[in-house]
Amino acid sequence: MLRFAMIAAAVLLSVSPALANESESAPPPPRRGPQEAPAQVISTSHGTMLVDLKGMTLYYFDRDDSGNKSNCDGKCTEKWMPLAADKNAQASGDFTVIVRSDGSRMWAYRYRPLYTSGDDKAPGDTNGFDPQNLWHIARPAN
Repeated sequence: MLRFAMIAAAVLLSVSPALANESESAPPPPRRGPQEAPAQVISTSHGTMLVDLKGMTLYYFDRDDSGNKSNCDGKCTEKWMPLAADKNAQASGDFTVIVRSDGSRMWAYRYRPLYTSGDDKAPGDTNGFDPQNLWHIARPAN
């Protein structure tokens, strides 16, 4: 068997030396770095909370209780913007990706879809906190 492999290699090199050089000069496949988390944890006077990568407070909606879908559609998304996930985003740790009813993808934390509030104008604002209407600041797991 070993003799056959050696003969086959010799034949390949004698038939097409370009093939041997081609495989040697081919660049390695690009390395993908670790995926950046879609949110970060900060401490404020309002306590520890999750914010998006721009520093905007993240919220969850009590009616998003199935763990795999968002119940904030249509007009709801005019005030509550889903934390968008690109097509290559993959679940990592406590963060998962869910597909919305319109086919777009969004991030969820511990299976709760995440949103920013249109009422927040600057990083760290918490104007969207409204427990009477079922909206809460997203906080990291203990």
